[in-house]
Amino acid sequence: MRIMLDTNILISASLYEQSNISFMVEYIADNHYLVLCDVIINEVKDVYKRKFPSKIKNIDLFLTKFPYELVYAPTYLSDVPDIRDSSDKPILASAIIEDIDILITGDKDFSEIEIKHPQILTPSQFTKQYM
Repeated sequence: MRIMLDTNILISASLYEQSNISFMVEYIADNHYLVLCDVIINEVKDVYKRKFPSKIKNIDLFLTKFPYELVYAPTYLSDVPDIRDSSDKPILASAIIEDIDILITGDKDFSEIEIKHPQILTPSQFTKQYM
């Protein structure tokens, strides 16, 4: 399966490397195709710079730990479902265009979207269904 991780998942997994989320990311990287978009990586780096400047090395080390496909997130697409937080629309567009099977996120704005593909799951939902 092609699986995309949202910003909050990458931040949690990279900050807490012995956490369930970190183990889930490792499982995905070992057993599926991990896909990240440029917007997510930029958001992660921005959050680190703002909230965890002393730990900025964590994200670089984490992102080099696993193989993943990097995809472009388009900004101007009208045929993508609306989402409350407009800054998340490029992430959703990327997941749809890149034919992602599962988007894993803790962001409740994504759970309110009614689409069939990709499947949008929280980390605990993914773990229960696929691990």
